[in-house]
Amino acid sequence: MNLPFFIARRYLLSKRKANFINIIAILSVGGIAFSTAALIIVLSVFNGLEDLLRSLNNSFDPEIKIEARQGKSFESSPALLAKIKSVEGVDVATEVIEDWAYLRYRDANQVVRVKGVGDNFIVQNRIPAENMVEGEFKLKDGPVNYAIIGRGIQYTLSIATNDPLYPLQVYYIKNVSSVGLDPSKLYARQNIVPGGVFSIVQTFDENYVIVPLRFTEELFSYGNRRTSLEIKTVAGADVFKVERRIQEVIGEEFNVLNHEEQHQDLYKLLKMEKLFTFLSLTLLLVIGSINIFFSLMMLALDKKKDISILKAMGAHDSQVRNIFLAEGVLIAFAGAFLGLALGMAFYWLQQNYGLISMGMETSITQGYPIKVKALDFLLTMVVITVITIMISIHPARMASRIAATPHL
Repeated sequence: MNLPFFIARRYLLSKRKANFINIIAILSVGGIAFSTAALIIVLSVFNGLEDLLRSLNNSFDPEIKIEARQGKSFESSPALLAKIKSVEGVDVATEVIEDWAYLRYRDANQVVRVKGVGDNFIVQNRIPAENMVEGEFKLKDGPVNYAIIGRGIQYTLSIATNDPLYPLQVYYIKNVSSVGLDPSKLYARQNIVPGGVFSIVQTFDENYVIVPLRFTEELFSYGNRRTSLEIKTVAGADVFKVERRIQEVIGEEFNVLNHEEQHQDLYKLLKMEKLFTFLSLTLLLVIGSINIFFSLMMLALDKKKDISILKAMGAHDSQVRNIFLAEGVLIAFAGAFLGLALGMAFYWLQQNYGLISMGMETSITQGYPIKVKALDFLLTMVVITVITIMISIHPARMASRIAATPHL
């Protein structure tokens, strides 16, 4: 006679006493709970950092950027701009000339990234008022050109804004092979008044100077050539669809990049770090689950007599095996749910009280950014399930091979 599974399990486990086996089971639950909580917390921190990087980059970078597939610049023309503006979903197309230059202010100097932008750059509102820490965002006032500099550059060079007596001196090194022996032809120089200071994130603050497009045309001698076109889409438009349409219109000689593609290497690196961290903590989870193996092995040895009686009553080998597998799964899932609860508790505390800070007074956010994703919970539960089944198989098989008692 084949005993029902729940009756066989209740009989087998009803005589368990608070002994060494139970202690190991409790340690198993605790180990899995700790490992699960650590896994959820670390993955959530990576999610938070990725979102923070995206928000910071997206505030400065265009929604869509068009670059030459080969070389660093391309010929811009009214016909090309007309093609792009005719694409459904395109709102503003800004011409950009961007290159490294040597910046000098009084007796201080620094190598910076000079970004010349068209007049409609202001319409894109990529540097909102809250990010302007000094002066105002304007590139021209009549015949006067103004530079918008990063906060880091201002600190390094001790720049005073709106002081026409001390303009910024911008130097650009020309092609040395074509200038001959005259040192004055080695570089081009232009002066510009610092009109405002922005602060977004350290990477941009310490490198970028934004100037009018005409200024860089003359300084770099670019003429009609541009290093990129920056696109702002219509509110509510699907950026990926607009990106595909632009690529179809302008052809394969250009690269059309969305936000993530503009920093592809950075996001790939972040995802690789998250993957290796996940694998490392999964190993920790495996180590924490080893206690389940010993707990089930000792339980099988302790319950030899009861297993024999069950088999004599009609229990099959598969039933006994499933009882031990179920026991391992229950221990693992008890630890997993406890770990998930601890992870969510830490997430709530970090979000509301910032338990762990960035450790810098000038950081953008005081507490470490954190974000929980449902996919992380799903992956964690899948990993725990697989590890538990693999660890429980040998003790379950050993228990199922115990012979039945000849005479009940």
